[in-house]
Amino acid sequence: MTHKDEQWEKEIRKGPFALSPFTEDHKRKVLQQVEWMKKSEEGSKGDRPESKSNLSRPQVGNVSHKRRPRRGPLVAGMGALVIAAGLFLWIWDDGQLVKPVIEQVYPTAALQLSDGLNTNLLTDKMKRNVATTMRDDLGKQLKIKKVEDLPVSGRIYVEAGNESEKEYAQIWLDATTGNLREVKMRREMQPSKLEHRYLRQIPSLLQSIGSTPTLKPASVQRFVSMKQGELEPISHTTLWLENETGDGYGEIVWQQDQAVSITGDLSPDQVSQAALTDARNAIEALSGKANLDLVRASRSKDDEIGKDTVFFSFKDNYFVQMTEGKEGLGYTVGDANHYEQQEIGNIEEMEAYHEKLYNIDESLLREKVGLIVKKIFNIDFDAYKLHRNAEQLGVVTFELESSTDVFQVEYREDGRIKMITRGEL
Repeated sequence: MTHKDEQWEKEIRKGPFALSPFTEDHKRKVLQQVEWMKKSEEGSKGDRPESKSNLSRPQVGNVSHKRRPRRGPLVAGMGALVIAAGLFLWIWDDGQLVKPVIEQVYPTAALQLSDGLNTNLLTDKMKRNVATTMRDDLGKQLKIKKVEDLPVSGRIYVEAGNESEKEYAQIWLDATTGNLREVKMRREMQPSKLEHRYLRQIPSLLQSIGSTPTLKPASVQRFVSMKQGELEPISHTTLWLENETGDGYGEIVWQQDQAVSITGDLSPDQVSQAALTDARNAIEALSGKANLDLVRASRSKDDEIGKDTVFFSFKDNYFVQMTEGKEGLGYTVGDANHYEQQEIGNIEEMEAYHEKLYNIDESLLREKVGLIVKKIFNIDFDAYKLHRNAEQLGVVTFELESSTDVFQVEYREDGRIKMITRGEL
């Protein structure tokens, strides 16, 4: 075994391996596999050819699921690293152990099947598509609990995991071709299980919006879907972040491997003083309270919906949100305090309360809203026409008929203004 270890040392320090940091921990992990294969080799010697014995073991696919490479050709020029007569080529990425090549050339080895399944319904191509889809898109092989023929639709249905739990997969395949038709999968994972290609993006993504790059991963969810007519499954990975004290917040959403939405608390030196002053003035116009302390400032940049939002939260639960988007600018000032609601004892009292909200005096609303709007936006509110909506009690809109300028107003039954939003409704 010593000679094989020395050979391994020579090979692992060649070619692409030499490009990544090499640690004793890496060596230890691979040598554990060497020991396992040595024992397997001794136990199976004489039963069948060695190469077939090693390649046919289903356990091979369950070794290391730290990270999955995307679909595509194997890394060129790696060569064949043979350890104890087994094909255990290990791929390295930025010093991180990824997975054995055996799962690349024989992905169905990683499939986990419950007893009693009608696996005869699954062709080799179907098995490969299911295994590859869970590996590449969900990042984990879930145990298959159901395989069903759907003759009317010409499909084969595969279900893995449990619907009532956090990890669950549904895959529909074409019964004739074995190709994917529809996919629905979900997974909630520990941050330590998130693939390295996501983790290494975190500091730079947070810095790109002016947030603190030291926020740490707290939880992860992944959803994968493929609808009828689509060519490949699309994954959305959402990562929530926090600081060590638990009062900092961040969120990153990836579509496939591309970050499409980034949210995080702003560093103090990244807060626009002009915007902060404007926000304080808006709160004073709404509440009459001046110079409230800033509790939190955050920014959210969402490329999927094309919005860039800055959010200010102040003492006493007041907030201001400023949005720049494809449809123009949006501005919201609000009071998030929970006023005591009127006690309602029966359905008659509820109907009377709803009627009071809907039929609130327009002149009362117009007076209160007009004063606030004048202070914040310096515009005359008289030309704006009020629109009521029976489906949204406690909410009205004021619209300038000759333009697209619209204000949405949320109010209490006594006429107190909870929130005013201009644009981006």
